[in-house]
Amino acid sequence: MSVPVRSLHFADAGEAEDLAAFLARLIHYDRAAAVRLQAGGGALAVFGRPPSFEVLAIRTARLGDRVELDVTVSAGELLESLGGAGGAEFTVPAAVTGPPWAGLLPPRGGWRELPGLPEVTAMRGAVAAAVAEFRTRDEQLPAERRTRAERDRIGREIWSRTVGGTGLPLRAVHAAQSLGFLRPGVPVALLSTGAWLRLRTPFGSIAVRTGGLGGLSVTPTRPG
Repeated sequence: MSVPVRSLHFADAGEAEDLAAFLARLIHYDRAAAVRLQAGGGALAVFGRPPSFEVLAIRTARLGDRVELDVTVSAGELLESLGGAGGAEFTVPAAVTGPPWAGLLPPRGGWRELPGLPEVTAMRGAVAAAVAEFRTRDEQLPAERRTRAERDRIGREIWSRTVGGTGLPLRAVHAAQSLGFLRPGVPVALLSTGAWLRLRTPFGSIAVRTGGLGGLSVTPTRPG
């Protein structure tokens, strides 16, 4: 969607710092990452899709402007526009052609909280155990079977496991930890609406469709 280039103001510089950290992590996984921006009601929602996780990552920030905006931009250009997270004003980069996932975002309303989510320490431990299991099974593969397809098969088996008594796949927890959302001692909640599940923390959310986003590799990365 084409929009005129404009400047927006965060409510304070801390919001810029938090968003810059999120963008830097996305770019770490994909240097060509795009993000979809939606602004309204004094808030900015930034959606991204880190490769390998089959999830959407969502970071929100408070704005000093009450503007309406919906545009997909380069994550790298947006990070540069934040000026190294040193100020509260930024320029919205030019729009880019959005990747397929940018047209399939979770709904804004209708979410209800679900029970059964383990505490943060247990979830972080599950991610660490899954990473260790993947490495062990990968090392045990004979040389002729150590292919990307076989590693993806093992990764899909491990990261598709659900968390506690919920339907949330472990890959969503892995993504939350890798992006800095899942920190010790923070409150977390599992929400649901339609085909979507959402792991919500004070630092950001991870949303996943129960049917998946399709066509993605799930070879695990190092936990964040």
